[in-house]
Amino acid sequence: MTENLKVLALKYRPQVFEDLIGQEVIAETIKNSVISDKAANAFLFTGIRGVGKTTFARIVAKALNCKNGVENLCKKDFCEHCNSIVNSNHIDVLEMDAASKTGVDDVRELIEFSRYGPTIAKYKIFIIDEVHMLSKQAFNALLKTLEEPPKYLKFIFATTEIKKIPVTVISRCQRFDLSRVKSEELFNYIKIIKDREGGKVSDEALKLIVKISEGSVRDALSLLDRGLVAIQNDEELNLDKAQSIYGYFDKSSLIELIKNLFSGDEKKVYELYRKIYDTGVDPKNFLNDFLEVLYYIKNINFIKLDGNNFSLNDQDFNNLSTISENLDTKDIILFWRFTLDTIEEVNIVSNPNLSVEMFLFRLMRIKGFKEKNVEESFAGKNSDTLINEPKKKITSKTIDQIKNISQQEKIEPNLNKDEVINELKISSFESLINLCTERKEVKLKYELETNTNLVSFSEGLIEISFNENLDKGFIKNLSNKLYEWTSKRWIISLSKNQGQISKKEKNKIHEKKIFDDAKKSEAYKQVIEAFPDAELINVKLKED
Repeated sequence: MTENLKVLALKYRPQVFEDLIGQEVIAETIKNSVISDKAANAFLFTGIRGVGKTTFARIVAKALNCKNGVENLCKKDFCEHCNSIVNSNHIDVLEMDAASKTGVDDVRELIEFSRYGPTIAKYKIFIIDEVHMLSKQAFNALLKTLEEPPKYLKFIFATTEIKKIPVTVISRCQRFDLSRVKSEELFNYIKIIKDREGGKVSDEALKLIVKISEGSVRDALSLLDRGLVAIQNDEELNLDKAQSIYGYFDKSSLIELIKNLFSGDEKKVYELYRKIYDTGVDPKNFLNDFLEVLYYIKNINFIKLDGNNFSLNDQDFNNLSTISENLDTKDIILFWRFTLDTIEEVNIVSNPNLSVEMFLFRLMRIKGFKEKNVEESFAGKNSDTLINEPKKKITSKTIDQIKNISQQEKIEPNLNKDEVINELKISSFESLINLCTERKEVKLKYELETNTNLVSFSEGLIEISFNENLDKGFIKNLSNKLYEWTSKRWIISLSKNQGQISKKEKNKIHEKKIFDDAKKSEAYKQVIEAFPDAELINVKLKED
């Protein structure tokens, strides 16, 4: 493959330690170990995709075997060893993909091959990519050779899933964690590549590429390659075209949507979302960006525009600061939870776009902007005015509904007319259990008595802790029944505090006390004296 036909990620693949970006400390450490002839028996490189794990492995292999030595490592005019390593056909440097060779037999062949010294190079090197894919038996077969290999043998492992590798293997390797490449550094790098390729790409488009790549050099180069192919002749890849190509949209559009969302302008929210959707944005990407903006609103006071974050410009930052000043943290956290639920929902519906639209409208409905008292208070005000309203007007009376939405889901209980009129009062946890008995809610009664521990109880709010045996549908079922019985929304709060002991445990303690008291009585002692084999089975107390 000629250089011009190669994709950018292969064409500009680093060949020496100095070419690697974002991993300077690791590169310097390995280089010094080779120079001082103290290279490890086994290297383990871990990190996300596209940060240089396999590239590092090949450079280390070149550094160990290059005819010119590590300090004059071949960069362009390769020696025979470097040329073969780059092309993956060196007789003494074996590259193996553990994803396709996972079995113990494959590793045994490797170990057998390792018994013979290198043919033409100084070291025999085994590079195993995605090493976490090896089976448990394969790892065990590798342990002895890995710990005490021959002097001429080196192992180099690469993985994205370090947690899947046995600790016994990790402890026998020199581990290097490759970090994500910083935004500013990656931006400067792809800008240089863009100039070498003679492409016209705006800085805003490059920053979008950096954001999407999430610190992965390979992803950034692949996106740049895709963008350069999409433009023709002297055309420039600007931000608008880049957003269209990559399926992303301007963050300011989403901030404007959220601003109108909190002001309750349903028509404007619909228009803004449709405009975003028409650009080709994937609904799941939209929801993930929605989460990102919620994060910025919550933590805007701790974020600095230092050039390393390409997600916000100055105008976006100021708009988010204004919105943040007038929002309650509780609302933001609840919206975050609701967004996560919707992300799960879009994975199972046939038309995710409809789910997102309903998600936006449900947020406004939950928030309470459609209530009569709220509409009256907002009458005659535009969205800009609403953003600057005091916090109490944005956090409406429906905060209980927000907290209870995960418990109620979409189910509205069928209310009996008598129950609604009576509006039963539940004054204590004990009265709630008694009510379950009266209404023959056996399962709820069992869960309340056995698997829950009361932390606090007040009208409309129950705070509990629970054990691992609690039924998954308990909170939803209890919320529905409380709404049926009292015609009010109840908040069921899960606490980290231990709470009181369960009623079942209380009954056991009470029963044990009765038995202990009975065994201390004179009647019991007289019975045991007369009948030594007698056993106390039950105790019935007289009413007096």
